[in-house]
Amino acid sequence: MRYTLRQIQVFLATAQSQNISLAAQQLAMSQSAASNALKELEQQFELQLFDRVGKRLQLNETGKLVRDKAQQLYEQAQALEAELQGEQGLGQLKIGATLTIGNYLAPLLMAQYMQLSPGQTGQVNLEVGNTTAIANKVLAYELDMGLIEGEFNHPKLLVKPWRPDRMVIVAHPDHPLAQVSQLSDQQLCQLQWIVREPGSGTRQAFEHAMYGLLAELDIRLELQHTEAIKRAIEANLGVACLSYIAVKDAVERGSLITLAAPHRDWRRQFYIIYQKNKTLSRSMHSWLDICLASN
Repeated sequence: MRYTLRQIQVFLATAQSQNISLAAQQLAMSQSAASNALKELEQQFELQLFDRVGKRLQLNETGKLVRDKAQQLYEQAQALEAELQGEQGLGQLKIGATLTIGNYLAPLLMAQYMQLSPGQTGQVNLEVGNTTAIANKVLAYELDMGLIEGEFNHPKLLVKPWRPDRMVIVAHPDHPLAQVSQLSDQQLCQLQWIVREPGSGTRQAFEHAMYGLLAELDIRLELQHTEAIKRAIEANLGVACLSYIAVKDAVERGSLITLAAPHRDWRRQFYIIYQKNKTLSRSMHSWLDICLASN
């Protein structure tokens, strides 16, 4: 075999960090050792994997083709090593979740995962962001799996339907339309809307539900966090379309109310995403089982 797993490890770390010094630091190597490993890998096969742009090393087209296979090979090697060493516990997981899922569902899933093998369960790192950000980090191998609210199609991603969700219009209890049983399209266009940013699953669901009306809507505020939107509504600054999961407690307390427009489609789907060619570790299988059982 003309390459070593160490060379593959350096290549993957460099592809992620785009800097040989950072890759060396991540792998606890000297910069010269990491540079030599990458240089030898390229020379052995007479190819170039990166374009040098200043101090950054950007994957070229050849490098992008090699990366997926290299990642799969390295993960299989790690799994084999764990089997040979007789490791029975669950390893570390890097999970990404969109805001509604990350704030209201993921903590319960993490608690269940940590209880699977007390004392043997690895750490779960949770990163929260919007749908586009989480999907891009899964594609870049920075996250093992993502739990997202919006649709995201990419040829390298496996997108599994997870659980249904329902969006609702929420408003201040003193809103002028609070007593209206069913809002018409004309009344929806008269509302002052507070929305999430583009790229979020909540924004995507809102635009889907309001199809045909978007150009006529009065968008007053655009905020990046669901909790900030809820506070703005409680200050009577407008109305919003949010997941019922995120507003359930506030509605039950009476600090927010829901407005009905049943002729619009407020349904949406949550998804689990991961790389199609990724070798699922025992930890990932366990996490996936927990998620699917939580429907």
